[in-house]
Parts: sequence; C-alpha cells; structure tokens
Amino acid sequence: MTNIHGAANIVRAVREGNLPVEMVIGISTDKACKPINVMGMTKALQERVLIEANRDSNKTRFNCVRYGNVIASRGSIIPLFVEQITNNQPITITLAEMTRFLLSLDRAVDTVFEAVRTSGRGETFVPKVASAKISDVALALMGDKQLPIVYTGIRPGEKIHEIMVSEEECFRTVERNGYYVILPVLPELRGEDKNKMVQALETEYSSKDNNLSVDALKQLLVGSDTEIKRFIAGN
Repeated sequence: MTNIHGAANIVRAVREGNLPVEMVIGISTDKACKPINVMGMTKALQERVLIEANRDSNKTRFNCVRYGNVIASRGSIIPLFVEQITNNQPITITLAEMTRFLLSLDRAVDTVFEAVRTSGRGETFVPKVASAKISDVALALMGDKQLPIVYTGIRPGEKIHEIMVSEEECFRTVERNGYYVILPVLPELRGEDKNKMVQALETEYSSKDNNLSVDALKQLLVGSDTEIKRFIAGN
C-alpha cells in the first residue's frame, strides 16, 4: 500500500492540486532490481510509478535513488551479530556465499542530496559502494573471539547476491560525480544525447563482485557508526 498506492497518491496530489513542487525523490532499494519477493516487486512498481509521472508533469521532476543495506539501520543484520557476539552465542548466517551491498547512513543521505542537485527528469541514482560476504561481516565484528558460525539456509524470497543495476539497465547507465545514474527507459525523458552518452557499465552491478576483505570491512564499519566502533575496539 505504501510503496505503490502511496507513490501514486503523491503523483496524483501534485498533478491534480497543481502544487508548486519542484522535485519528488523516491527511496528505493536493490531488492527492486530483478525482484524475487513482494517487497522488491512493490519497490520496483514504485520506481515505475514515479518515473512515468514525468511524462505529463511539466513543473515537477520525479526521480529515484536505489541503494543497499544501511549499516546498523533497522533491518540490518549487524545489530543481531552484535547481540550474538556480546552474549557469546553462535553466529547465525543463511549461506556462506551470501553477499550484500553495505553503506553508511551518511552515504545514503548523500545519494539523495546528489539526486536533488544534479538529476534530470526520471533518473535513478545508485551509489558506488562496497559489498561483502555476510560471513566476513561476522568475522570483522567478532575480532579475536572464536565463536561458531551456524548456517541456517536461505529463506523464501531471499537472494544470495543483490543487484543494484541490471544487465538490461546497463546500456542506459552513465557515471556522474561518482554515482551511477540510470537514465529513464522512456526516450522522451532523457536529457542526455544518446549519441554522446558514455555507458558506465558493461554488465550488472552485483554484490557478488569485488568483495571487501575482513580488514577492509573493519575500517568501513568503524567509520560508519560510533557504537560499532566502540564494539569492535572492545573485541
């Protein structure tokens, strides 16, 4: 209801009320890219509702940002790991191969700011961020502790790897100020000359690639959250 009807209601309110709104930014997720669960599918529809709204909106730009897991936010696995490590419990992980994109809250907010500052109509901004194996995240938090890891198996609707830009979106993805920008699929909305566009990606942007080492993960986690910094220092 929120992702689909909520987005549609915002579009309708702006349009029917003739409101002086310069820009609407939809907050999306990597789960919207090639979705396999209901949450991801509704976020994918939210993106399409907002991007399509540009077709008959002359005064308002509708754009999106799409990013992965915000470190230590609600729904993040990291608070669970911290609790298990603090209580000397086994660490529970779905699969050893599981990877995710990780970014700080500041990086997520900066992505929204970048979209506000530089976006054309119907564009989707994707930050260039680190990815890692979830098992390595547990090891980075564990420090010198030697706790067992229990693999519980993948759950329904869960991906092994997340994708932020699909192979279908690659051909219309450019790089701008250190971000990937997915140009709208609707050609009438594109502000960039197709003939001058420099394609930024040759294949999908997946969390399975270029994973951080455990040491690099420690640095990322320490720099992302003060409480995590104290926790890692204590281990």
